Order: sequence, then structure tokens, then C-alpha cells
Amino acid sequence: MPDAGLPTSETRSLPKQVVIGGLGLVQILSWGSSYYLLAVLAGPISSDTGWPMPWIIGALSAGLLTAGVVSPWVGRAIGRNGGRGILALAVLLLAGGLAIIGIAPVLPVFIFGWLVLGVGMGAGLYDAAFATLGGIYGASARRAITYLTLWGGFASTVCWPLSAFFVEQFGWRGACLSYAAIHIAICLPIILFVVPSSAAIRSTTDIPHAVADDRLHGPELRSFFLFAAVLMVGSITMSIVSVHLLALLQAQGVTLAVAVALGALIGPAQVGARVIEMLCGARLHPIWTLAAAVGLVALGLILLAAGFPIVALSLLLYGGGNGLYSIARGTLPLALFGPQRYAPILGRIAMPNLIAQALAPSLGAVVIAQVGAQITMSMLAALAVANFVLLFALFYVSLKLRSVRPD
Repeated sequence: MPDAGLPTSETRSLPKQVVIGGLGLVQILSWGSSYYLLAVLAGPISSDTGWPMPWIIGALSAGLLTAGVVSPWVGRAIGRNGGRGILALAVLLLAGGLAIIGIAPVLPVFIFGWLVLGVGMGAGLYDAAFATLGGIYGASARRAITYLTLWGGFASTVCWPLSAFFVEQFGWRGACLSYAAIHIAICLPIILFVVPSSAAIRSTTDIPHAVADDRLHGPELRSFFLFAAVLMVGSITMSIVSVHLLALLQAQGVTLAVAVALGALIGPAQVGARVIEMLCGARLHPIWTLAAAVGLVALGLILLAAGFPIVALSLLLYGGGNGLYSIARGTLPLALFGPQRYAPILGRIAMPNLIAQALAPSLGAVVIAQVGAQITMSMLAALAVANFVLLFALFYVSLKLRSVRPD
């Protein structure tokens, strides 16, 4: 999709805070109207249509699978042509998918709408936004990526009440159509205004936009596979916990009301950890951000599995690690592989990560049904600890890359 919008000089002169703030608002609305949408709308949809709840939730999984499939293409496209056209296309796809869902007369059309929405998710959520920032700011994009995740951390906080308001006022179909209108009226102009064109980036940086060769060899290839494995294991663990947290807590004797209150601590913990990383993390290599993420998630889940009496502390630790994962996902590939190949490599890494997110909740439901919530909790803790093995291997291999400093 060709770049469009304001003249090059105007767009490129925008302060970094304006670019990040604009992308941050788009991320909030994009996450809230896709990944977080069914948390509020699934019940009203099922009640109104009679469609089975597993099929409604399964449509989100289908969307995430679709996002994973298109992510490598998205990364290559951003690497060649910059992010503005892709992000603008993502907004149109999100709007189109939501419109299809909102008018869907039968379940197959509803699922098709989620497939369209999934392409928009693959082209417009974190990975595409990170790749865009990498193209704009090059090796110095780490702080911008951290700021963007700080914005994105408020997606559920902002959009769950907004979705509830839309459902109350217009019904679930009206809620979907309202979000579609928001994407066209608010998100699309923001993208065209704040994201510089590829020509503007080339005129002010020495980062070539066309990637000549993004193939990886030797330590780089091993680092790629190990990093993707760490993210995939983390995604499986955290996706299962996110979807089944209330059931896991209730199995330990916590009432539903208390479980809901405890679960609400995860969001602030994510944001708090991102603020700390923003203030202190620039002094350290991003691999230490990933190490902190793996460690905090593992410690939180170990405490939960062991029945540690202060459940709130366990969830705060887990939430902090969860928040840092998003930052490491965007910043570590930039440090390992450099800005020239950042976008296509990020797109390739996103594919297994999104597929894991799509399949893990259903896998978790099967495991809980077969072995019970308590054993499942122990298995999740063991999986988080096993991720340390992958992390240590990644650390060892990454030391052989010139861009990695062990300090």
C-alpha cells in the first residue's frame, strides 16, 4: 500500500512523543477491539444468537492463527516499504472485520469476520508497530518500543468499560460497528498523520529500507530459534493462565469474587514493570529484560503452585514478568540482528508466538479437565522453569554475536 498523507517534511518533523502517543492510542483501540473484544461481547453474542460459546471463542483463536500466518509477510513488507501503509491497511482490515462481525447473520459469516480481523491483527498489533518504530528510529528504537508497550498496557482498562457501554447502548452488533467507525474516523487519520513515509525515513537516516538479505546463519540462526522458543513457551504459559486464572485460583479455595479482585492486580503489575524498565532498562542489554521476564513469571507461578499464602504477591510477580515479555519481544531482536533486518525477522518470530497464543487456551482447558486445576498449575510452573534452560542457551549463543554485551 503506497504511503499517503501529509507532506514528507511535516510528517518527519513530528516529535517522537507525538509519534509514540499516536501509535499508542491506535494500539489501545486495536487491541481492545480485537484480542480483548470477546471478554465483554461473548456472553451477549451467545445469548442473542444461540451460537455455541466454544465456537464464538474459537473464532478468536482462528483470528490469532490467521495473524500468525500473515506476520512474516507483514514483517517483510514493513522492511521494504516502511510501516505507514501496512498500519493503515491494518486499520481498514480491523474496521472491515468488525463490520462483518457486526452484521453477521449466521455463524460462518461471524467466523469469516474474525479471519479478516485476524489479518488486521497480524498487520496492526505490537509486532507491526515495533517493526515500524525500528524502521523510523533504527538502533535507538528501544525506548520508543518500551513507551509503546506502556500505552498498550491500558487496552483492557480503556476498552472493556467502553465495550460494555457500547453493548448497553447499542447491543453487541452496534458495539462492533461502533469500533469499526472509530478505526476509520480516529485510527486511520492518526496513522496517516504521525507515521512518516518511507521516503521521509530514507532522507533523514542511513538505514536502507529495502532489505537485501535477511537470511540468518550460524549463531544468528541459533539465536533466532532459541528466542522464538522462549517466546513460544512463555506465550503458552501466559495464555493458559490468562484464560483460566479464575478457575485455577478457585481450585485453591479462593472465592470467585476474591479471584476476580486478585486477577485485577496483573494489569497494574504489567504497567509498573514496564515503567521500571523504561526508567532503568536502557543501561542494560535487552537480554536482561527477557531474563527478568522469565524469572518473574516462573517465580510467580511457583508460588501459586506451592500454595503460597500471599496470592497477591504471586500475581504481582507474574504480572510484572508478563509486562516485561512484551518489551523483550520488541527490543531483543533489534539488539541481536540490527535495524536493517529487524522488521522481517520480527515478523518471522511473531508467527509461532501468535499460533501458541491461539492454541494454548484450548490446550489448557483439556489439561484442566483431564488432570485437574492443581496439577495444571504445577505443570505451568514447571514449564516456566524449563524456559530458563532455553534462556541460558540463548544467552550463551548470543554472546557470540557482535551486538551482544554480557553486561
